[in-house]
Amino acid sequence: MSNLGRRERLLLADLLEGVGPDAPTLCEGWRTTDLAAHVVVRERRPDAAGGILIKPLAARLERVQAEYAAKPYPELVEAIRVGPPAYSPFRLPGAEDAGNTVEFFVHGEDVRRAQPGWSPRVLDEELSEYLWKRLAASARLNGRRSPVGLVLRRPDGQTAVARKGAPVVTVTGEPGELLLFMMGRQAEAHVEYDGPQDAVAQVREAKFGI
Repeated sequence: MSNLGRRERLLLADLLEGVGPDAPTLCEGWRTTDLAAHVVVRERRPDAAGGILIKPLAARLERVQAEYAAKPYPELVEAIRVGPPAYSPFRLPGAEDAGNTVEFFVHGEDVRRAQPGWSPRVLDEELSEYLWKRLAASARLNGRRSPVGLVLRRPDGQTAVARKGAPVVTVTGEPGELLLFMMGRQAEAHVEYDGPQDAVAQVREAKFGI
């Protein structure tokens, strides 16, 4: 497999560079400077990055991320483009693809889809299949907050059960769109819903993602 993580890294850096430091993103409360700082801290400050998942460490993460957001924006973008330092866990063999492909794809769309006049990105088959594989493997974990039964379906009919239960809502879309949906970007994901109207409304408002 080609280095998908590296490809998504470079695309994200180009997007951030192109829109500048004060552009909106889909991440609530974040401009592009904040998103860039998040990515850099995640890779370069493992002492603080734990706050992404561990609530008691969140205050430290917020402080460190604010420090990085105060750095020159071109420096942040270049740090993303160059990649993590030798001591980072993301330099381990295979970590770029496994740890960053989804992260950078989603954040790239956080930048792209927040800009006026954005256009959909056409994904190649390799990336689409990789995203579907990751999505299917994590569907149950990411779908645990669904208030109803939830099934993810590709246009070709492949499905992944995100949560068992009734009533059931089936969400159909390309792998990249379904991934954005399951990462809490329901409003911006190009998907179709099938199920009872009230259940669909609940799924649209559910708190998916980290």
